Amino acid sequence: QVQLVESGGGLVQAGGSLRLSCTTSGGTFGSYAMGWFRQAPGKEREFVAACSRGAYNTNYADSVKGRFTISRDDAKNTVYLQMNSLKPEDTAVYYCAARRRMAPRITFRLEDDYDYWGQGTQVTVSS
Repeated sequence: QVQLVESGGGLVQAGGSLRLSCTTSGGTFGSYAMGWFRQAPGKEREFVAACSRGAYNTNYADSVKGRFTISRDDAKNTVYLQMNSLKPEDTAVYYCAARRRMAPRITFRLEDDYDYWGQGTQVTVSS
């Protein structure tokens, strides 16, 4: 059974930074494409960032491009989301997701592309 556990969320002032972590267990992390999504109150869950197997490629939502960075450490079975220059509109529950289906060097932006999800971590940015 594959499990994903996010951590690193919290309360931060606008302009600040946070680093989210998502550690997986029960699977072969190095073979997964990974992604981050978020859901703000009253809104649908949306794509934030994605990283291919082997970190050959990354992909970002326009709203976070230049401020957020996704990375992975296969030795630690962990994917990260470094979030800088945070804005109040970044406030949301952040979820990590893993894709088991084979797709080398490709990133994915749709929820249906992913097979496993974490429970989410809350990020709150105050103005």
